[in-house]
Amino acid sequence: MKIISHNEELLRDPVVRPERSSLPACNKFIRFEDISAAAFKIQCGVQKTPCTYSRLSKQYGMDIYLKKEFLQYTGSVKERGVLYLLMSLQQDQQRKGVIVASDTNFSMAVAYHASEHQIPVFVIMSTSTLPARVKMCREYGAMVISYGSTARDAQMHAKRLAQENGYLYLEEEDSSVYLSGLGTMGLEIYEQVPKLDAVIFPAGAHCGLLAGSAAALKHLNEHISVIGVESESFPVLQQSLKIGHPVEDQTRSNHQFYRDVSGPCFGTNSLQLTGKFVDKVVTVREEDILIAMLRLLEYERATVDAEGSIGLAALVTGKLPELKGKRVAVAVCSGNLELSLMRQCIDRALTLDNRVCKFSILISDCPGDISKLLAILAREETRVLDIKQEHMYVASDLFTSEITCIVETRDKIHTAQLRNALLDCYPMMTWMER
Repeated sequence: MKIISHNEELLRDPVVRPERSSLPACNKFIRFEDISAAAFKIQCGVQKTPCTYSRLSKQYGMDIYLKKEFLQYTGSVKERGVLYLLMSLQQDQQRKGVIVASDTNFSMAVAYHASEHQIPVFVIMSTSTLPARVKMCREYGAMVISYGSTARDAQMHAKRLAQENGYLYLEEEDSSVYLSGLGTMGLEIYEQVPKLDAVIFPAGAHCGLLAGSAAALKHLNEHISVIGVESESFPVLQQSLKIGHPVEDQTRSNHQFYRDVSGPCFGTNSLQLTGKFVDKVVTVREEDILIAMLRLLEYERATVDAEGSIGLAALVTGKLPELKGKRVAVAVCSGNLELSLMRQCIDRALTLDNRVCKFSILISDCPGDISKLLAILAREETRVLDIKQEHMYVASDLFTSEITCIVETRDKIHTAQLRNALLDCYPMMTWMER
C-alpha cells in the first residue's frame, strides 16, 4: 500500500457546509508531499517528542516504544494539526482572528498557537466547563467567553460571533490541511524507531490522527501494521467502516473522562483514509483504559487521560496477541487529565488491578481483638488504607463489632494470600468483590 503519486488524486475535501467558514483551499488532496510539507513548516512550533523503549516491554512480551505526544506544550498531539491549519490561513484572515467553541484539546491548541502567532483568538465555553480548563485557555492567551449551559449553546453563539465579526469559526474536522499536520507524527515515529512492525493509535470518532499517520506510514513502509483503538462504549469508527459512511445517529458521553474519546464522526476523508490504510480497529473497555493509565503512571511516570492511554489498553487487555515478539510503537497522545478526576481514576484502577481490597469481619469487643487483626495484616505486609468499627447496626451478639477494612496489596497473588490468611482466622469473613 502507498499514497498516490504527486499528480494523482486521493481524496477530495468534503463540501463545506454553509454554517462553517471554509478552510484554505490550496491543499485539495492529501498526499505524502503534503504531510512532508507540514512537517517542515511546523518543525519550529511543536516539540519533536521522544519515542522511547518502555519498561512495560517485558511484561507484555514485545518491544514497546511510547511516542510521548503528551509532552507537547498543551499536552496533546492536536497541536500538530492546529499549527499547520493556522499557518495556512490567509494573512487577512489571520488579522481578523479565529473562534472556537469547545473545551477539548483542539481548543487548547488553538488558543495557544493562535496567540503565539499574534492571531486574535476567542474561545466560547459553556458555563458547565471546568474552571481549570477556562483558566488554562486564558493563560494560553485566548479571550474566553462563558455562554450557555450546553456545548451546543456555545457553538451557536460562536458561529453568530464569527458571522458578525468576520472571525473564522474552527472546529475539528477532516480537512486535508489538518490531517496533514496530524500525519507528521507518523513521520516522526518512522524516523525514531527502526524496523517497526506495528503502530497503535487512538481511534474513535476523531480518527484524524489515525488516518493522517497511517497514510504517512504506509507510504514509507507498506508492511507496517497500523492499528486503531476505540472505546467499546462508543465504537463509532467500527460502525462507520462497516456501513461505509460516517454514522449519523451516534451515542456520546458528556463525561469529562471521555471528552476526546467520544464524539461525532470525523468525516468522509478520515473514514476513507482509515479504510484504505488502517489494518485493524479494536475496542477496549473502560476498565482496560484505567489499567493502562495506571501502568503508564507506575512504569513511565506519565500522567495521561483516556485518549492518551487507550492505545496501550489494547496491549494490556490482550486484544492484539499477534504482536507478541514484535516491535510496536504506541501513540500516547494526550495528558490533559483534570486533578479532580485523577485520584478517582487511580483508585478505581487499583481496585480493578486487585491491589486495593475491602473486607469485613465480626469480632468480639474483648481487648486485643483488633490488635490481632492488625497483626495479621502486618504479617502479610499489607498497607491499611481505612478501617472502621461498627457497633450500632450489627445484627449479632451485643458484644460484637463489625470491622471493615480497606487495604492495599502488591498484586493479585498477594491479594489471594491475604484472603486465605484471613479466612483461616475468620471463617465468616465477608470479602467485597469489585
